[in-house]
Amino acid sequence: MNKRAMMSYLLASVLAMAGFTGVADSLTVQAAAPAKDYASHTAKAAIDFGVQKKYLWLDSKGNFYPNSQITQGQFIASLVAIRELKEVAPVPQLPAGHWAKMSYEKAQKAGILAGVKVEPNRLLTKEETAALVYAAWKPIRGEKNPNLTNTGALITWGWMKPAPSGQPKFREDLPVTRGEAAEILRYLWKDKWQLEQGAKFADEFHKSLKVVNGKISGKVPKGDSDFKIIAQVNKKPDGREGFLNNQSFNIPVNNVSFITFLIINYNDSTDAGVYKYTKLPVLEQTNYTRKFYTEKGTK
Repeated sequence: MNKRAMMSYLLASVLAMAGFTGVADSLTVQAAAPAKDYASHTAKAAIDFGVQKKYLWLDSKGNFYPNSQITQGQFIASLVAIRELKEVAPVPQLPAGHWAKMSYEKAQKAGILAGVKVEPNRLLTKEETAALVYAAWKPIRGEKNPNLTNTGALITWGWMKPAPSGQPKFREDLPVTRGEAAEILRYLWKDKWQLEQGAKFADEFHKSLKVVNGKISGKVPKGDSDFKIIAQVNKKPDGREGFLNNQSFNIPVNNVSFITFLIINYNDSTDAGVYKYTKLPVLEQTNYTRKFYTEKGTK
């Protein structure tokens, strides 16, 4: 191990022993102190966001150590906090009282540790970090592209930065700093949140739909300033009509081919949900929200 790696490892060990990364499962969470060592760091916004949402933590002096390499235990603690996992399964590799034991037990129950050697102080590479992301997000976004490494798939999705210019784009062996991890984790928190909001609006829209006297009626949820919500009515033989936030419609059902319901995040134009009704007049809702990977020829 080179000198730089050794120093990073020792720092990670000290932080872990001090319980710095273990507050995810403590009864109290330390209030965010003024930013010290990351005040001018490029990941400051992501770090502040994570501290605010309580899946990242500062030490007692308000430091985050953004340039130190992220450890397995630190990253798993954050993933567990974002997923808001509650149920546990035994992780006998960690002794009672270990700061990360509860986080690992929750990760174990959720299937995040499948094939992972339990090493809380292990310094993570891009490939190891990306593998944990896909394990944690499998119930949410499905399987990754099998034709790419975990690193390549996560970079392609846009949640991990590629290697520096002049190097192979998908270098799996590069280290992941705590600052870089904070940016990845912010993507995860926002993705989970927006999909939850999208599902809520889709349920509200579905409950509004009715077929009465040969007409289909419904109302697009009012939503809020974060989302543009659209009910797109595709008519026979062609043509379409769109209805936005808080608008209602009442159309002869025989004139409708299918209905697409979309929730779009105003902040970054990502889809927070795509749902379709293709068996009208049967009001059967199918979720077409984008997955990490879709087989060719399927949706």
